[in-house]
Amino acid sequence: MSDATKDEGRAGDGTRAVRAGLPEPVKHEPTHPGPVFAAHFHLPGDVTGPYAYGRDDNPTWTLLERAVGELEAPGREDVETLVFASGMAAISAVLFSQLRSGDAVVLPSDGYQVLPMVGAQLEAYGIEVRTAPTGGDAQLDVLDGARLLWIESPSNPGLDVCDIRRLAEAAHARGALVAVDNTLATPLGQRPLELGADFSVASGTKQLTGHGDVLLGYVTGRDAEAMAAVRRWRKIVGAISGPMEAWLAHRSIATLQMRVDRQNATALALAEVLRQRPEISGLRYPGLPDDPSHKIATQQMRRYGCVVSFTLPTRARAERFLEALRLVEDATSFGGVRSTAERRRRWGGDAVPEGFIRMSVGAEDPEDLVTDVLRALDESAD
Repeated sequence: MSDATKDEGRAGDGTRAVRAGLPEPVKHEPTHPGPVFAAHFHLPGDVTGPYAYGRDDNPTWTLLERAVGELEAPGREDVETLVFASGMAAISAVLFSQLRSGDAVVLPSDGYQVLPMVGAQLEAYGIEVRTAPTGGDAQLDVLDGARLLWIESPSNPGLDVCDIRRLAEAAHARGALVAVDNTLATPLGQRPLELGADFSVASGTKQLTGHGDVLLGYVTGRDAEAMAAVRRWRKIVGAISGPMEAWLAHRSIATLQMRVDRQNATALALAEVLRQRPEISGLRYPGLPDDPSHKIATQQMRRYGCVVSFTLPTRARAERFLEALRLVEDATSFGGVRSTAERRRRWGGDAVPEGFIRMSVGAEDPEDLVTDVLRALDESAD
């Protein structure tokens, strides 16, 4: 391991984020090279070297993959990161590259709403799909004989947290691989590989890039053979990121620590205020001391995320609240610098009440955002 790599392993999150993945300096060359749009490269003679065809590899991907790897596993050279066209492309790559007909997989029953669609496709290929909630480490009860355990912690949108280290140890003892969806936490919130996972998977569309203008996903893994299968899957299906998207993502990572710290602090402030509102039920934020997930979240997370969830009494009340907001956009997704909120039941895929709100806290001034939310609650009252 080089001295530079060792230094990166000891650096703070901000220092690591602004320097992650940058190439060695070359006189008169850009400190952060622009995107490479080539579909093919000069390739006389035998096929050797890192770049041959645009579906296989790209210099812009390489820098981004290096950056994500440095955030997910600082100071380690035995991990590999692969970027994808979206978070679902990354999720699918792990599941479909590691599972075979006759295998069993354990998915969270309260995870991202597209997971049931994925589960149905897995079953069509002869794979047994088992589900259990995230909270209470319930997936432990259905692990026996499984080939892969899929963890989503914190879960989206319910914000339950499980003990990743405990589940990973139990899964490995049974011969199963472990993948953790790290989208909501980001690598600055938790590092699944350090907690025992084999894969850390995320949608870079969310807080990692943070501006709502990039679709991206990635897989970071520590097993070379397993990652080779993921890479092969990416090549087969062509689920590749565009060079411009990869470059924008890498550029955005430089501000990740500043964005995460601001958004997390404001999310906690907002959650503390919402606790006092009588019309709100089911308030969840892992950073609240009385949240059911707080104890285990504190043990394995360094930051609690930017998402707050809660329920208003009725669908109509929730919709009036969303319409009354001025600083918060009624939009899906989360993690952006502009706050968003939505009534999740409108999609039909989440087992939540009609008045359930998922709010993603942005980078606005905390006082302004809190004031806007409280005003909207008042104006939306019956």
